[in-house]
Amino acid sequence: MVVVYAAVRFELHAAALSGRRGNTHFIETTATMSNLGKDDGPGSDAPADVPNLQSPESPSGSPPRQPSLLDMMQMENCLSNMTLAHEIVVNRDFHFRQNTPPKDSLEGRVKEIVHRAFWDRLQAQLSLSPPDYSHALHLLQEVKEILQSLLLPGQARLQAQLEEVLDMALIRQQAEHGALDLQRLSSYIISTMATLCAPVRDPEIRKLQNLSDPVDLLREIMRVLSLMKMDMVNFTVQSLKPHLLQQAVQYERAKFQQILDRQPASLDNTTAWLQGAVLEAGTAGSSTESPEQGVTPPTGGSPRSSGPISPNAALNCAYLRLLTWDPDSQLYPETVLMDRARLEALGQTLQLLVLEAAVLLVTSTQHGGAVFSAPGFVGNLKHTITALLEGSHRRDFDLKGALLALGEQVQKQVDEVLNAQGGGTPPQGRDSLRGQIADLAQELHPVRTLIGARIQSYLLAVLGGSEGPRGMPVPPALALLAGELRELSSALRSIASFNRAVFGPYYSPILRNLIFPQGEAEAGVDSR
Repeated sequence: MVVVYAAVRFELHAAALSGRRGNTHFIETTATMSNLGKDDGPGSDAPADVPNLQSPESPSGSPPRQPSLLDMMQMENCLSNMTLAHEIVVNRDFHFRQNTPPKDSLEGRVKEIVHRAFWDRLQAQLSLSPPDYSHALHLLQEVKEILQSLLLPGQARLQAQLEEVLDMALIRQQAEHGALDLQRLSSYIISTMATLCAPVRDPEIRKLQNLSDPVDLLREIMRVLSLMKMDMVNFTVQSLKPHLLQQAVQYERAKFQQILDRQPASLDNTTAWLQGAVLEAGTAGSSTESPEQGVTPPTGGSPRSSGPISPNAALNCAYLRLLTWDPDSQLYPETVLMDRARLEALGQTLQLLVLEAAVLLVTSTQHGGAVFSAPGFVGNLKHTITALLEGSHRRDFDLKGALLALGEQVQKQVDEVLNAQGGGTPPQGRDSLRGQIADLAQELHPVRTLIGARIQSYLLAVLGGSEGPRGMPVPPALALLAGELRELSSALRSIASFNRAVFGPYYSPILRNLIFPQGEAEAGVDSR
C-alpha cells in the first residue's frame, strides 16, 4: 500500500498543474525573465541583445560534433521554457489546465485503478475498531501543505491559525489514543478553503458541506484543493504578465541564442523561408493566386529592374507566406515555430474569408442592392456561408458539394427577400446563381483570384503600415467583411510585430546577404 499511496500522492500533485515538469518550467521561466530585467538593459553585451550570428555562407572550421544526450536535454529544456514564456505573453487566453487523461486510455484506467485502491484502503482502515488513521494522517498533512501554499504573504494570522489547528504532532497523538475528530478537522478545512478560494469555487465548497462520510469528504476536499491550486497558478500568471511582457523579447532571444550556440544549423529553414520571400517580393505582377488558398505571392520570375527590394517588404511577404504554408511541410521556419498553430488557424480563416467574399460578390452582382439592403439579410447570409463552409481548409472536404448546398440556401434566402418585396426570381436566374456559386469550387476561379489578390494587398499594407488595421481602408469589394478582415489583419500584425522584435537581429544579416550584392549599399531590417 505504500506504493499505492505514493502513486496517489503524485497524481494529486500532478493534477494541480499540467504536470510537475510544466510547473518547474513555469518557475524557471518567470524567475529568469525577472532577472533579465535587472541585469540586461539597453546596450548590454548579454546574449539577449547581441546574437552570436554566423553568416549562412561562412565555412566552419571543423565538422559539427554530434550532440550528446546532455546537450539534447539542455536544448529541449531551453526550447520548452522559451515556448512556455512565449505562450504566457502572446496568448491572451493562456491558462494552465488539469491533466485529465481520457477514461478509456491506458493512463486513465491506471489512474482510476490506483485511486480506487487507495480510497478503498482508506475506507477499510477507518472501518476498523479502533480505526486505523495512518492513511488519513498522510492526507491531512497533504491538505495542510496545500492550504499553506495558497496563503498570501500578508495572511500571517490565518497561517498561525492553520498551524495551531492542523498541528500534526498533536493530531498523531489524538489518533494514537482514539480521540481524533475527523469531522471537526474537516469542517475547519472547508471553512478555510471557503476563505481562500476564488468565487467560482463557491458551489464546490457548498457541496463539501453536505458530505458526511469521512472518505467521500476527504476525497472531495483533495479534488477541490487541486482546482484551487490551479486557480492560484493562473492568477499568478495573469499578475506577472505585465512584468513578463517587458522582458519577453530579451528572454526569448537569449534562449534562442543558447539553442543556436549548440545547434548552428537552427536557422537553415529560416534562411530558406526568407530566400523564398525575397524572390516573391522581387517578382513583377505580385497577384497570382494559390490553387488551395486563393491568395499567395507569386513564385519564380525575375527581379524588378528598379533595384533591390526593401528588407522590410521581403519580411512582410515572408509573414504573409506563412498563411498559405503547406501543413505537411517539415521545413517550417525555426523562428516562427512557436506561433505555427496560430498562423495555421489564421490561414484557415483566410481561406474561408476568400470563399465567403466570393459568394457575397457573386450574389450581389446577380441581385443588386435591393436584396442586400433588406434588414438582416447580409448577417443571415454570412452566417449561412460560414456554417456550410466550415472546415473547407481540410483536404478531404467536399467543397463542390458544400457549394451546391450553399447555392440552394442562398437562393432560398434571396427568394424570401424578393417575395417580401413583392417580386420574385425567374427560373433562369435561380439556376444562374446556383451555378455561379458552385463554380467557385474551381481552384483558379476568376472571382476567387480577384478576392485573393485584394485580401493579399490589404494584409501586406497592414503589415507595412504604421497606423495598423484600424487606419487602413478595406477594399470596397470586401466592405461586407471589413470586421473579419480587420480582426485577421490585427492578429497577423501582432504575431509579426512580436516575432520581428525578438528575431529581427537574426533576420537582418540573412536578408542583407540575400538582397544586397557584395559592396552594394545595404539597409537593415527594422527590428522594432
